[in-house]
Amino acid sequence: MAEIIQRDGTWTFDGESVRITPGRGKGIHPLREGLGECVVPLPALAGISFEPDRRGGRLRLRLRDGACPVLRAADGRLKDGADPYQLTVERDRTGVAEYFVDEVRNALLVEQVPTGAVDEFLLPGPAVPVAGGGGDGTASFDGETVRLTWNWKAKEAKTSGGPVSFPVSEVTGVQWVPAIGLENGHLRFVRGEGAAPAPAAEYDPYSLDLWGLSKKEYTAVLVAAAVLVRLPGTAARTAGPDGTLEGAAAAAPEIAPLAAPAEPAAPAPSGDDHDALLRRLRELGDLHRAGVLTDDEFTAAKQAVLKRL
Repeated sequence: MAEIIQRDGTWTFDGESVRITPGRGKGIHPLREGLGECVVPLPALAGISFEPDRRGGRLRLRLRDGACPVLRAADGRLKDGADPYQLTVERDRTGVAEYFVDEVRNALLVEQVPTGAVDEFLLPGPAVPVAGGGGDGTASFDGETVRLTWNWKAKEAKTSGGPVSFPVSEVTGVQWVPAIGLENGHLRFVRGEGAAPAPAAEYDPYSLDLWGLSKKEYTAVLVAAAVLVRLPGTAARTAGPDGTLEGAAAAAPEIAPLAAPAEPAAPAPSGDDHDALLRRLRELGDLHRAGVLTDDEFTAAKQAVLKRL
């Protein structure tokens, strides 16, 4: 098992999945706090990297396109601090980060996980009930019903009708766009096919107008992701406590689940592989003596290497 513990959060890899637990307190983005702990199964990963800098560096998980509903809802618009699949690494833990990358990459290679897009979600998305927003109101979703409530900053076109509620079965699309520069963002729910173009978000009773005045507005994307998972024509498989994929949640039957990767036979290490593993043990010992690896980290890393000898 590989693990890296930082103020920014904790990542643990058990050979089958990466468990991500965000840090707490000041400096942790509200989106990551709202999403909470998540388990990324190996079949959902396209790669991992460590980007060093003078203060330490940054770990990045790269997920296969379509695997994560939060990333699908965000559509590439998340800032680094909001991205749940990034971890800030302190300078004294760069060696651990590099080891973590090696372990995940080796597992991806052994399991021959493809890097292409998937046609169903491999992560379950945010837990419900979930709420988020800002600007002129708040959106909440309990798994069945979407509810929009307005604050004192909302236009009369919204407040005059009071809070808006509708079942997720009526939703045909959802879009989240953050505020960028002087342009407001929005969380918009589309209901029905062939509907007339929606009014501007500030006047649309099925949209939140996002002003970009607080990082908390990014939590609206969690509502979008939770709804997106449950739209007709989408499919999701959830990760169980051990990170394995359990089966399709409310999914369109015409979307076939991904075939589980065949369990490869564990080949005996070749001479070159054996030498490489021995070198790794020596490197781990050097990192431990230098204080880069704690006792627990060194023990876990050493056991992982010994299992492959």
